Order: sequence, then C-alpha cells, then structure tokens
Amino acid sequence: MKKYTPTQIRFLAIRTLGNFLVLGSILGMFLTFGPAVKTEIEYRYNKWKGVTYVVADDLPQDQNISPTFTPTEASGPTPKQNVFFSDILARQPTVQVLSPVDTEFGIVIPKIAANTKVISDVDASNYDEYIEALREGVAHALGTYFPGEQGNIYLFAHSTDNFWNVGRYNAVFYLLKELEAGDEVDLYYQGIRHRYTVTQREIVDPDDTHFLTDAKDTETLTLQTCWPPGTTLKRLIVVAKPVSDLQDN
Repeated sequence: MKKYTPTQIRFLAIRTLGNFLVLGSILGMFLTFGPAVKTEIEYRYNKWKGVTYVVADDLPQDQNISPTFTPTEASGPTPKQNVFFSDILARQPTVQVLSPVDTEFGIVIPKIAANTKVISDVDASNYDEYIEALREGVAHALGTYFPGEQGNIYLFAHSTDNFWNVGRYNAVFYLLKELEAGDEVDLYYQGIRHRYTVTQREIVDPDDTHFLTDAKDTETLTLQTCWPPGTTLKRLIVVAKPVSDLQDN
C-alpha cells in the first residue's frame, strides 16, 4: 500500500476540500437562480413558438381549446407514422388557457402566464409573516385596499433577505420586467374578475416606499418584486389602472 508523505496528505486534503467548495458553489447557484432561469427559458421558448395565453373567462362558450394540444392535433399520429422531435414541437398549442387557481383572491397575468393565489393582509414589515406568505403565492400588503375599492392595492412577491434564499419563494413575479404599458393584469376577488391595464413600470431603491405609502384617490394596482432576481439591490414596480377608468378617459 502506497504511503503518502505529510505534504502529500495536506495537498490531497486541500484539493478535496476545494472540489467540495466548487461543487457546493455550483449547487448553490443552481438552487438560487434555478427558478428564475427556468421561468425565463420557458417564457423565451414559448414566445419563440408564438404561444399566447388567454384567460378562461375570455373564451366563447362554444369554443374548447385544449391546454395541451389544439383540437386538430389532439388525436396525434396514426400508429404507422414515425414521430420525430420536430413533430412534437410543431404539435404544441399556439393558444393556452389560464384558469385562475383562486377566484377568492388570485392574480392572472396573461402575457407572462402568471397565475397564483394572493394572501391578503400580510404585514410587509414582519419578516416571518411575509416570508411564510411568499411560499404560497403573492402577498397583499396589510393596510392597502382590495379590488373594487378606491385606493392602492399593493401586491408583492419574490422578496428575500439574502440572495441564496431566492429559490425558496414563489417565482411568479420573476417576469414582471416583461410587462409594458397596455398589458393586461387580472385580479379575482370574491368570485369577481377585475381587469387592469399597465400604465407604468419603474425600478426604485429598496428604501423608496412611496409606491406603498402614498395615498391614492382612485383605484390603483401596484405590483412589486426584487430586482435583479436573486438580489435585494432594487425593487421593480409595476402600476396598473382599472380598464374601465382608462376607457372613460
């Protein structure tokens, strides 16, 4: 059996420790940024494929669009046909239906396929409380208004104290950066659908709370997430107004 000198043993120990640290760093990066990367890739791929999303409420009653295949493609190939990967890609639907996961209090954003429940009256200053809420969905800030009321409805998600914790929380707001003026945001509250249109998007410092604290004399929907994803450097704010208010103007 080969004997190692003390110098060789130290070298092997240091090299082994170094390998573990490298692997640990790679795993940490994957756990941290994995949800964001996955969400981004899916969004880009579906955009390249021309996939669009519609809310189930918008479908005509006599129209049935499968969430998996379009009606003409749902039957698949005959037994004698050869199936290639390109065939599978081509069979993907160009329209996918979003059915709200929670009509008592939920949010649906068709452009980015966001669809999750909203946890109401979450104290944005209470770390334990809002972290628990963000594991389930989007948080509605305590003291702000509800859909249909004249005031600021403040929703936030993907909030974290440290970058390595980002993967633990709901990733539904990772793609808020894709929203532009004119895009649709839907809130469901007590079984009623409330439609909003994006009017503003802004990146602010984390200590800039005026979007949360400023009083609003009209119904306003404010969405917040951390920016960039996986950091606490900035906050991305998206503001939307009821469709009816914009149409009246």
